[in-house]
Amino acid sequence: MNSEQLAWRIRRHGIEMTHLSGGSHIASVLSVADIIAVLYSDIATVFPDNPSSNERDRIILSKGHAGAAIYAALAEKGFFDIEELKTHYQNGSRLSGHVSHKGVPGVDFSTGSLGHGLPVGAGMAMAAKKDSKNYKTFVILGDGECDEGSVWEAALVAHHYELDNLIAVVDHNKMQSLDFCENTIKLNPFADKWKTFGWNVLDIDGHDHDALRDAFENALQNKGNPTVIIANTIKGKGISFMENDILWHYRFPHDGWEYDDAVKELHDSMPNGVTDPYENE
Repeated sequence: MNSEQLAWRIRRHGIEMTHLSGGSHIASVLSVADIIAVLYSDIATVFPDNPSSNERDRIILSKGHAGAAIYAALAEKGFFDIEELKTHYQNGSRLSGHVSHKGVPGVDFSTGSLGHGLPVGAGMAMAAKKDSKNYKTFVILGDGECDEGSVWEAALVAHHYELDNLIAVVDHNKMQSLDFCENTIKLNPFADKWKTFGWNVLDIDGHDHDALRDAFENALQNKGNPTVIIANTIKGKGISFMENDILWHYRFPHDGWEYDDAVKELHDSMPNGVTDPYENE
C-alpha cells in the first residue's frame, strides 16, 4: 500500500470510527492524514511483529485528539486487527479517544494534554544520542498546541543539545479549538520563530506527498540541529463541508446526510488499487 492509498484509508477509517463512537475531532484526523501516511509508508522504521524493538523509530502524536489517525495507520500496518478500529472510544476499548500507549502496540507515548509531546520527544532523542543508537524521533504537533510554553522550552533544549535525530512536524491547519489561530494567539511569523530557536525549518504543503517525502529526507540528512517541518494543511481535508469549518473540530458525522455525503466524497477521490473496508456492511 502506497502513501496515497494509506492516507485515503486513514480518512475512511476516521469517518467510520468517529461515526460509530460519537467521538469528536474528525477534522483534525483529516488534516493530519497525509503526514501520517507518508511517515508510516515511506520514512519511519517500525516493526509490527516486534513493536518494542529498540531499533524502531519513535513516533509521538502530540496532538493526541487526532488519535484515530494513528490507530488507523497502525492497524493498516499490521500492529493489530483492522476490525478493532470499530471499538474506538467505546467502553472497555484500548483505543481511547486521545491516543494512548496503554496496551496499544506501536504507540510510544500517551497524549491529549497538549504541549507534552515535544519535551518527551527531545528526551527520547537525547537518550538515543547518549546510548549511541541510530533511531529517529518524530513528533507531530498541532499549531494551536504551539501556544504552550513547554513546546518552546523543548525547542531550546533540542537546539542546545544539537538533537539532529529529532524531527517535529506541525500540522499547520491554522485553526484551534473554537477559532482560527490568528484570532486566538498569533503564531506568525511562525517559521521565523523556529529559525530563531536554531532549528532547520522546512515550510511545505502538508497534503503533497512528494513534498512531505522530500522534507523528511532533508530532515534525516540534516546535521547539527533539529528539524521542524511546517506542513500547511486544511482542517477537514477531503470532505468539502468540513474543510475550514471550526464546528468540525468537536463534531462527528451523524447518521444521514453528514455520514453519507462524507463517504461519497471519499469514494469520489478514491485512489486506484484501494478498497473501502466498510463498503459491504
